[in-house]
Amino acid sequence: MADRIGFIGLGIMGKPMARNLLGAGFELTVHSRSPEPVDELVAAGSMRGSDPAAVAAASDITITMLPDTPDVELVLAGSRGVSEGAAPGSLVIDMSSIDPGATRALADAFGARGVSMLDAPVSGGERGAIDATLSIMVGGTEDAFRRAAPIFEALGKSIVHVGPSGAGQVAKACNQLVVGATIEAVAEALLLAERSGVDAGKVREALLGGFAGSKILEVHGQRMLDRSFAPGFRIRLHRKDARIVEEAAAATGTPIPSFSVVAEQLQRAVDAGDGELDHSGLFVELERLTSP
Repeated sequence: MADRIGFIGLGIMGKPMARNLLGAGFELTVHSRSPEPVDELVAAGSMRGSDPAAVAAASDITITMLPDTPDVELVLAGSRGVSEGAAPGSLVIDMSSIDPGATRALADAFGARGVSMLDAPVSGGERGAIDATLSIMVGGTEDAFRRAAPIFEALGKSIVHVGPSGAGQVAKACNQLVVGATIEAVAEALLLAERSGVDAGKVREALLGGFAGSKILEVHGQRMLDRSFAPGFRIRLHRKDARIVEEAAAATGTPIPSFSVVAEQLQRAVDAGDGELDHSGLFVELERLTSP
């Protein structure tokens, strides 16, 4: 008998992920802070969970996809949280991007109750969630990873068991470091081309053919050229992830000079009211910062 799946958090990433699980034939119970996406998923064939505890009670595996560490802690361990409904032998998979230390503490608390937990943050943005092409970075036991494999295969293409609890979140912090620094570099390069009187689109085309080529130059570089910053991944969420990177770096004594600049740029963009833009919108902050 296939595992029954619960899904909590139907935002810009969670809703298409839940849809893909439904399309893959999983029995799904859903819950979210906003009623509209729940209604949409119920109309498509899901069941409705009144709160996180009810979702967990109706599920063998409960997935969360939430904005930040306090949200995950509340939904998993708060009043009427997942911990109140999860039965021994069940599995919790947190696919949010949160603090590795908080992840380990939650995993320990669930483990004491006979419930396994995986941290499985993702990369790929809204498009990856819609197309089921996410990169999934997983921390937890090998047994739990094997149990969750069919779920991950319905959601992503690159699925890596990185290590024990918290390892997935560390991998995601590393991902956000590289992504943020590369977005900033692409923005700087295209603005330099533009202000040098050279066609920035042609510069992007030339760079794509060499070592500077990357998915970020391809996708976000085009967004910058088009001045199209509708969110696939919001600046305010990347700023949240930047804090996780900074805290992990401080805890391990790791220097991150290039990313420190990016974190400052992200904060300036949030302070300027641009937190809802896609993170490629760092180009706007760079223009503002360097306006002649």
